[in-house]
Amino acid sequence: MLDAVRHGDERIASTEGASLEFAVSTRGLGKRYGPIAALDGVSLDVPRGSCFGLLGPNGAGKSTLVKCLLSIVRPSGGTATLLGRDIRDRESRRSIGYLPEGHRFPKYLSGRGVCHYFGRLSGLRGAELRRETEEKLAIVGMSDRAGDRVTQYSKGMKQRVGLAQAMLGDPAVIFLDEPTDGVDPVGRKAVREVIRSICARGCTVFLNSHLLSEVEMICDRVAILDRGRVVAHDSIEGIRSLAFRSGTGVRVAFRTGSIPDSVWSALSARGAERAGPSEFVMTLDDEEGIGE
Repeated sequence: MLDAVRHGDERIASTEGASLEFAVSTRGLGKRYGPIAALDGVSLDVPRGSCFGLLGPNGAGKSTLVKCLLSIVRPSGGTATLLGRDIRDRESRRSIGYLPEGHRFPKYLSGRGVCHYFGRLSGLRGAELRRETEEKLAIVGMSDRAGDRVTQYSKGMKQRVGLAQAMLGDPAVIFLDEPTDGVDPVGRKAVREVIRSICARGCTVFLNSHLLSEVEMICDRVAILDRGRVVAHDSIEGIRSLAFRSGTGVRVAFRTGSIPDSVWSALSARGAERAGPSEFVMTLDDEEGIGE
């Protein structure tokens, strides 16, 4: 039963007896900043134990959605639950790990110190804190550099330490906001391997990214957010074939180096349209056409 209650200036509905099947569930979740709708009626379900990807361009509302779910930002309307509890219930956040986008660790701390710091904030103490810290640093492959200050780390190493702190206490759900953003290819591969290991442990992962390739390599389900709205929500395979099922084809943009006249003639013969000195677009009828 939905019981509408006052929450700031707008009406927020709370949910009693929410399904325990989903780690995250939202219905009509919205967030407005004056006339701007950062989130516009977002409804989605994230099954427990899944590796879920929220995909969308920069500014689509991905980070805002996560911040609403974690009560960092107050929603303007709709309902949401974490592990079956209303997001306004503090208990809903006791089994949550979080790695925000663009995080900053105190410069004077080592990787081990970072885990101790955030572990204490989470209620870990003494031998349990030390054990959790060493275990999680080992999982992310940072044991040998755990005593070094974070100022000596590459971006990829900082992200791995961030993943370690998010795993402290073995949370049921971990939110990762653009975990590979700004990381070089080698670092991205290391971060992906850590995320896969987290999923293999049975933890639900909610991954925000604007990189289709990253989501495709890691996640089993995905939602696409565009201008605050969910425009698709399916398995990876379902999303991949969704547009092609429409029968109208998919318009794809390609960015390359300069295009020689001979190459451009061949592309034009296949329906390519020039969109700039090093960019062209084509309408494709199936996935195989992308590779061709």
